[in-house]
Amino acid sequence: MRIHRLEIEAFGPFATAQHIDFDQLSAQGLFLLNGATGAGKTSILDAICFALYGSVPGARQEGKRLRSDHAAPGAEPRVVCEFSARGRRFEVRRSPAWERPSARGRNGFTTQQAKTLLRESVSGVWEEKSSRNDEVGAELSELLGMDRDQFTRVVMLPQGDFAAFLRSKANDRLELLQKLFGTQRFESVEKQIARQAAEAARAVQDNAAELKMLLGRAAAEREQLGLSDALANVETAAEGPEAWLAALEMELLEEGGRRKDEATAADAQATRLAEQLQEDQEKAQRHARLAAGMQRRVLHEMAAARALENKEKLGGHRRAAVLGGQLDALDAADRKFRSALVERDRSREQLESKGMDAAHPVVALETVKTTLAVLEARLPDERRMEDVATRLSTKRTEHSSHLTAAQAAEESLHHLRAEESAVEAGTEALEPSAARVEHLEREAAAAAELVSIVSRHKAAAAKLKDVTERHARARNKTQDLRQAWLDVREARLANAAGELAAALAPGQPCAVCGSNEHPNPAAAARSALSIAQEEEEASKLFEASEKALGRSAEEVSAAAQLLAGLAAQGGSADAEESAARLAASEAAAIEARKASGALEKLRKKHEDLIKRIALVQEEHAGSTNAASQASSAVELLQEQYLVIEQELAGLRQGFASLHARAEALTSQRLLLQAAVDAANELERAGAARLEALAALERALPGSGFSSVEDVRRELMSPSDVVALENALADFEAEAARLDELFAGEELVMAAKEVSIGELPLSEDELRVAKTEAAHAMEAAKALALSAGLASKAVRSVQRIRAEYQNLAAAGREPREHANLLGGLADTLRGAGDNSYRMSLNSYVLAARLEQVAIAASERLVAMSDGRYTLQHSDARAARNQKSGLGLEVVDEWTGQRRDTSTLSGGESFMASLSLALGLADVVQQEAGGVDIETLFVDEGFGSLDEQALEQVMDALEGLRDGGRVVGLVSHVAEMKQRISSQLHVVKGRHGSTVVVAEAMPA
Repeated sequence: MRIHRLEIEAFGPFATAQHIDFDQLSAQGLFLLNGATGAGKTSILDAICFALYGSVPGARQEGKRLRSDHAAPGAEPRVVCEFSARGRRFEVRRSPAWERPSARGRNGFTTQQAKTLLRESVSGVWEEKSSRNDEVGAELSELLGMDRDQFTRVVMLPQGDFAAFLRSKANDRLELLQKLFGTQRFESVEKQIARQAAEAARAVQDNAAELKMLLGRAAAEREQLGLSDALANVETAAEGPEAWLAALEMELLEEGGRRKDEATAADAQATRLAEQLQEDQEKAQRHARLAAGMQRRVLHEMAAARALENKEKLGGHRRAAVLGGQLDALDAADRKFRSALVERDRSREQLESKGMDAAHPVVALETVKTTLAVLEARLPDERRMEDVATRLSTKRTEHSSHLTAAQAAEESLHHLRAEESAVEAGTEALEPSAARVEHLEREAAAAAELVSIVSRHKAAAAKLKDVTERHARARNKTQDLRQAWLDVREARLANAAGELAAALAPGQPCAVCGSNEHPNPAAAARSALSIAQEEEEASKLFEASEKALGRSAEEVSAAAQLLAGLAAQGGSADAEESAARLAASEAAAIEARKASGALEKLRKKHEDLIKRIALVQEEHAGSTNAASQASSAVELLQEQYLVIEQELAGLRQGFASLHARAEALTSQRLLLQAAVDAANELERAGAARLEALAALERALPGSGFSSVEDVRRELMSPSDVVALENALADFEAEAARLDELFAGEELVMAAKEVSIGELPLSEDELRVAKTEAAHAMEAAKALALSAGLASKAVRSVQRIRAEYQNLAAAGREPREHANLLGGLADTLRGAGDNSYRMSLNSYVLAARLEQVAIAASERLVAMSDGRYTLQHSDARAARNQKSGLGLEVVDEWTGQRRDTSTLSGGESFMASLSLALGLADVVQQEAGGVDIETLFVDEGFGSLDEQALEQVMDALEGLRDGGRVVGLVSHVAEMKQRISSQLHVVKGRHGSTVVVAEAMPA
């Protein structure tokens, strides 16, 4: 890259246009850039950097004050740089953003955006390449092969930063060297091998995770049985996982046999205690019914006297009733008897329709009551069976759902991994298009801005034409009104004599000549008042038109200024071409945004897939274990349900449940009770009817009473009669029931047991016996469950062991492949057995740096009078940092090697200058490398003594043999005497200027 010409205007300290011909300055290969401090020497270098990259080096860019403060308010800052690179000649024009004065702008200024224009000389004709800031930047970066920071380090090193590369860390050197020598392909190889190693490692991890899951399932089976810790930890087993599984299988077989024997013994003991408890409970119930019957008999005997009394009262009433209404009493008794008979027959029909014993309802009623008592005692067992059935159904559902979830998780893993591969492929395909989004969006924005400017330019041109025409018309009108005003004024002056004459009076002096005589006074053509009014009106019309003309002139000026501004921004471009360019730019930007959006979605989808794969793996393991546990619980609950079902099947007698049978017996009890009550009522009604008939027959011959009062005393109200009859009936019915009760088999047996002293157990003793039986039953069930779990665990461990052996055999080859790829990836990235900690990319660049050190040493030997050389070092860096890009300085006088930081200021300058020149030599020699033909050295010569300066100058002058041009920026007086081609920067109150001078060497 060689610079030919530079133009600067309103930039930095330069207010006016400055032209620098570098071809003239570099004719001898070496030129000096000098000037007073603050004159603007560095600003020339900034202008070159700004033209090529759109920004200036270092902290000066942060101030964003590129426009000169000395320039006129309307002067546009600009830099034009003509250069050649890679056999082609270019011209780049740039203007930074600046504030242009404007009457309409905010605070009196309008922001002008940055502008760029790149042209190329083709066959002697300049052809425009691009006017887009981003396009020009990308074109120049590709053409020069360096970004701004690299350019300042290799081509233009400002303000003493010449030693930055010499003092750079390995990572900084790696970035610069990789950009210069294009070794990204080696880094791509490292990444590809690393990806393959990571994929192989994931496959091995998946296999290990599955093996670990199997061992976890086996350990869970053992933990579920609550065994001792002899085989608990597979990780501490010395013989390995497979031997551990074999030992575990043997241990579980032994444990299962032991638990089965214990369960059998416990079941026999529980059966014996349950039978004994049932006998004791039945005996206690018999004696309880005997005690209740004895109590009822005592109460019945106590009520006998009262019943006899009631009977006598009722007899007296009946005898008395014969005299008062013997027939009524007989009819009433007859109706009551028939009603009781109908009720009894209806009750018997109901019993017969239900298949019950209608002939002996009392006996049937007691039987039903006894059966109901037994059923109510066993209802808790039925509820427990229903609870077991509910739990069994729940566990079966859980087992099915866990199995389904495990299968679904396995299928999801397969689909997710396939989807992950597809997403990765899609990501790689979209990355190139998405990377150009910002570039294409800026291009579309610039095209839209240009279309807007073209449209506004067209409108501004039309407006300028319109206001110009209106201004011409206003100017003609103003001239006409001015002439009219002047004509009226002239007429008024001509009429002035008549006005004076009209004011003369005889004997009074004339106001003009002072004479008292007025021989020939002039006559006025018009009255003074009318002509004065006409002149005033004409003057006002002229002044208003003149003001309107001024406003019109301002509109013309503003329209012309607006049109010129829009033309400077490209408004004169072809509208159709601008619209076509906008459409193409927007279409390209839309496609790139779509690609970017799709890429972002794919990346997010890839992250989500990785998380989902991990979650699904956990879900698969959890579902598998849960399904195993649910299966064990189903087997245990099934056994419990069958035991209770067998116990209650005999009591149900065809009913769906004990509760259903109890409800049926309750209905029977109600029917039987109604039948017994109807029979008793019939018996009472028949007796009453017979008595009424007998009383009537006895009363026929005589009343049997001595007086009416005696009859009335014996008579009772119907309610009292009914009450006595009911009480007497109840007494007699209770006597019948007691006789029947004590004649029953259970009370006879209970009475016999009392007579021989066989008393039932007390409530506390029954409670203890019931508790013992329940505990024995629970213990038997627990041992049966434990034995079932042990048997199931044996089967599960046998299956797990077979799966483990198959899976371990399938994972051996992938593990060997992963180890091979992992070792290779570690070596390529500078880890593992790579003792130098040098990556493949660093290894290639180390060879290039070694070439740079050799080339730099040729310069440094001449500059240092044969004392110093630079040598590449591949020594291992401290603290495990990557190696391969180290530099050492060799002192040929002492034969010692030392770090470059130990050099003095002058020595460091010579070493860093030699290194930069050597880097330029190597880059230029590389096929496809950057051709560096122009170098700038900014300051640093003041640190050299006279002899060192002489040696450095000899080395710099030797650069002319390779065709390079070196520009030196220095204040050193001897440099001015030695270098004939000079560019002098002159500082002034109104800005700096540049002068090209040819000094005579001393």
